[in-house]
Amino acid sequence: MKAVVVSGPESSGKTTLTFELAEYFSVTGVPEYARCYIERLNRPYTIADVETIAKRQIAIFKLLKRRKNSDELVFFDTFLIITKVWFQEVYKLCPIWLHLAIKEFTPVFVLLCNPDIPWIYDKIRENPDKREHLLNCYHQEFEYYNIDFQHINGVGHERLVNSVHALFINGIKIEKNEPT
Repeated sequence: MKAVVVSGPESSGKTTLTFELAEYFSVTGVPEYARCYIERLNRPYTIADVETIAKRQIAIFKLLKRRKNSDELVFFDTFLIITKVWFQEVYKLCPIWLHLAIKEFTPVFVLLCNPDIPWIYDKIRENPDKREHLLNCYHQEFEYYNIDFQHINGVGHERLVNSVHALFINGIKIEKNEPT
């Protein structure tokens, strides 16, 4: 499986871009697990919840890796780096098992969405004034783990075009599948 992660701070177009790319290439797009999990809670999240989210992200990755062939492209709406930064920003720690998992389950490429689109409130988002800070945290983590990435700008269709171009110029071989 060729895992491409769409990452970035809150309200930077990750979900929209993930599913636009999946549709464009007629491949699988994986929703953001943290959002699904947190939306179902009827209480504030805890450190145990963030650990559960990370472990389930890993389980989803492993499952898809077993089911997909080695050349098959899959787009993930966020992954473990965001969870690591979440641990660090909220709890001032990072479990060693998460660090090891990031090294083991590395995507082939990351599209790092810049926060150049307006922040839109929803009940899950909590950092409207920290988007640049979080972007820098993600950038530093991708460099630390030596994960190939490119910053993505643009509004609307331009963001999709810039992402397809970034994949192409960074050597991510993609054959556009015919819709089934």
